Amino acid sequence: MLSELFSGRLWGILVDSFWKILLPGLTMTIPLTVIAFSIAMVIAIVVALVQFANIRILKQLARFYIWIARGTPLLVQLFVVFYGLPKIGLVLDPFPSAVIVFSLNEGAYSAEIIRAALESVPKGQLEAGYCVGMNYLQIIRRIILPQAMRTAFPPLSNSLIAMVKDTSLAANITVTEMFMVTQRIVARTYEPLALYIEVGLVYLLFSTVLTKLQSFGERKLNAHQKTEG
Repeated sequence: MLSELFSGRLWGILVDSFWKILLPGLTMTIPLTVIAFSIAMVIAIVVALVQFANIRILKQLARFYIWIARGTPLLVQLFVVFYGLPKIGLVLDPFPSAVIVFSLNEGAYSAEIIRAALESVPKGQLEAGYCVGMNYLQIIRRIILPQAMRTAFPPLSNSLIAMVKDTSLAANITVTEMFMVTQRIVARTYEPLALYIEVGLVYLLFSTVLTKLQSFGERKLNAHQKTEG
């Protein structure tokens, strides 16, 4: 068993497959994550602000969206968009389908993170803004939202790291990201254990880089906060 695990053939497969796995990781997995997460942040901020403003009808719509997005599996959402929508005449390519689903799904989770961060800002900040002559939108943009985003930064960073790993689900709708490439190599070489460990290590590499960036970002935010204080 061990002799097969460390055989020259297996090492050759791993070395050859590493770049074949890494390349779609850089050209598909990372772009999918960055694009979807960026759109998700726009959705999340808008949905969180709608709830924070407590506009009844819009708040109910926001809660309904969050309920659906968080209450159904991500894989089911991918299948509904990619395989289900063509039944009503709306055909989307795999990559745009993945971007839409990941954006809407992550937007719901992140909206709750940002909403909680907004509500953690002391209400006196809002009153102070009115006292210096600002209107509601100016107070939100200049005072409330910057403070809330500092609080939300760590959990949002964790969500970004989670999304990198969740992109492997896009293989189920034929997005040629690195997990799908690994599956194809496994089908050709019959070495599932080693190759799935290898792709897992590539995901770990990406997550580690993002974790380091998260730590750097938190240090910069803390230093900026101390400077302002």
